[in-house]
Amino acid sequence: MIITRRAALAAAIAAPAAVSAQPAWPTRPVRVINPYAPGGASDIIMRTLAERLERLLGQPFIIDNRAGAGGALGTGLAAQAAPDGYTLLVTNTGPLAVAPTLFPNLNYDPARSFAYISIFGGIPLLCAVKGDSRYTTLAEYAAAAAARPEAVSFGSSGVGSAGHLAGVLFGMQANARMLHVPFRGAGEAQQSVLSGDTDSLWDTLAAHSGAVRAGTLRGLALSSERGVASLPQVPTTVQAGFPGVIASNWFLIAGPAGLSPAIAEKLDAAVTAAMAEPAVAERFTTVGVVPLAPKGADAIAAFVAAEGARWAPVVRASGATPS
Repeated sequence: MIITRRAALAAAIAAPAAVSAQPAWPTRPVRVINPYAPGGASDIIMRTLAERLERLLGQPFIIDNRAGAGGALGTGLAAQAAPDGYTLLVTNTGPLAVAPTLFPNLNYDPARSFAYISIFGGIPLLCAVKGDSRYTTLAEYAAAAAARPEAVSFGSSGVGSAGHLAGVLFGMQANARMLHVPFRGAGEAQQSVLSGDTDSLWDTLAAHSGAVRAGTLRGLALSSERGVASLPQVPTTVQAGFPGVIASNWFLIAGPAGLSPAIAEKLDAAVTAAMAEPAVAERFTTVGVVPLAPKGADAIAAFVAAEGARWAPVVRASGATPS
């Protein structure tokens, strides 16, 4: 008997685990809060998946962009939603691993406020300048930044974002104090660099890979040990002489605490099936998504906690305060 690919996907969703009957979910549209502006990496990843999830689960998945406070605003909104499976959250390193140290009065707790469902993977952070910038290598950029405090500015997707902290980490390694310019999202940060208002950006690769390929941005380095196949011309921070600057912006989907495990299982199976589709896998590879191992709510929660502990000293060293 020949089993079609569509049938295999359906089987994966229909039986993610025999331990629980599948719930009658979803029966109406599902809202997915993205705590960043449109055009960023979270947006690219979730919109790529939403079309497939709609087909696999039979209901629209509507992206609701709620930018602010480095992602903490939208993340807090999701934490306060009813745990019925109709409000979900796509979020990343900033709100879950950075914000708890940065913001003293968060209205959510990464350890208690969410039911973790699936982790999509991690993407290295990109250091980029305008295509015709005088900086052609990371070493030149570092030398200029070290020559005078705040002589070099860098944009990010906001205070507490992974890009912000990657820039701070680089400054620590380069013995330089750079001027951080926070934006409401990746699109604004890129536009500021292209207009010449900001010298550089540190941000998730996914939102800027197209501009690097087009030559409007020049990639100086990726914060990873290995390069990205889709951008072979961009060296890693290790290759550029800064092995201490290793960072990844990881992405996951979660629901409010109290979400039915059966709904979480069903959605996780759908996400897994969608990510296995060749078009999705190719898209993720193009924007630099690297698979990550955590699987299941407990493993993802442990991963988030470990990342929070890793980034806390960098947050404190940044001297950043909530705006």
